[in-house]
Amino acid sequence: MSIDRCNLNENEETMTALVKLLHHPDGVVECVLNRPDKMNALSNELIDEIIRVGESLVVDTHIRVVIVRGEGRAFCAGIDLESLQHMLADKERSVSSRLMERSHGDSNRFQRVAMVWRDIPVPVIAAINGVAFGGGIQIALGADIRLIAPDARMSVMEIKWGLVPDMGGMVLLRGLMRDDVARELIYTGRIVDAPEAVALGLATRVVEDTLEAAMSLAKELTQKSPTALRAAKRLMGQWPMASDQDLLLAESEEQGHLLGAEHQIEAVTANLQKRAPVFKNN
Repeated sequence: MSIDRCNLNENEETMTALVKLLHHPDGVVECVLNRPDKMNALSNELIDEIIRVGESLVVDTHIRVVIVRGEGRAFCAGIDLESLQHMLADKERSVSSRLMERSHGDSNRFQRVAMVWRDIPVPVIAAINGVAFGGGIQIALGADIRLIAPDARMSVMEIKWGLVPDMGGMVLLRGLMRDDVARELIYTGRIVDAPEAVALGLATRVVEDTLEAAMSLAKELTQKSPTALRAAKRLMGQWPMASDQDLLLAESEEQGHLLGAEHQIEAVTANLQKRAPVFKNN
């Protein structure tokens, strides 16, 4: 699977001013935050565009894997301070009223930027270069898997600005690390390097080239049953909070739908015949 943009046909790439959506073979999609001059800091416009693109992927039945990354030298440096100042200066609507507005199901607009990745029904891989600070780390935490460059850094940085994590971070950090470790990171805003990020549970593993590694992993995942991957993601979504009873029932229900279905039969047949599986879209 090539990552050379020159190999993409014109109809395989959708670009906006702030987000690029790149379509690769076998249902692999890159979602690229595209404010490289601002280290992909989250302006109001970028927030809206991430939500729009993310929600389009939630309902796209042809995708198999999503890769989210930042253009240029950073994944995402967090909230754009100029946008934050404009929001604080807005006399027409109070900040608190905007934060309390459940505009996207259980989430407000700012939380949806990170939580939308959890609602995409296929695996989402974050490729983290440079920095993932504040809102940036929360977007990364919304992904299923986080591949981080050796020189990248991460921080739950809101305390620096007198704030708390407010883009889903409290939900997304839960289950990744011990309670006291999460408290330290939230209370101090301490910046951690890539090896420590992996050790603490913020990142999955360190890789030399995040995009190359993400594309390689995506290619591997396209060789797995797409219905099984979607079922696994649904189960993992329940994992942090579901009771043992509910989770046991959920895995039985998912397995019941998978056993004997077309993709499961193809997976078994391909393994027995020692060939690559060919999964048709259902």
